[in-house]
Amino acid sequence: MTSDLPETTRLEPGQSLRVALDAGASLLVTEGRVRIVSPPSWFGDTVFSVQNSFDEGEAYVAGRGGWIEVTALTPVRLRGVPQAAPAVPAANSRVARLWQLLAG
Repeated sequence: MTSDLPETTRLEPGQSLRVALDAGASLLVTEGRVRIVSPPSWFGDTVFSVQNSFDEGEAYVAGRGGWIEVTALTPVRLRGVPQAAPAVPAANSRVARLWQLLAG
């Protein structure tokens, strides 16, 4: 799953969009204020979603992949930031050797 957002997205107050994000991907609010509803989760027999507001300069980081809902509270400009590449241990480290053994 990758972000469906172009490099920069603008929304007017009251406009919403739904977008799929990979875990680790993020949305940077470069202008305005938004409310973001996380992908649904299960807690026992109950489904719930978390809502948070983000101001200019703040970023939402997807803790897990899924569809989020973004609602503009003011005129907004968003920028999608792809998931960072995982860190690779140094080739001569003990962690790298353990990683090679586990990976087969």
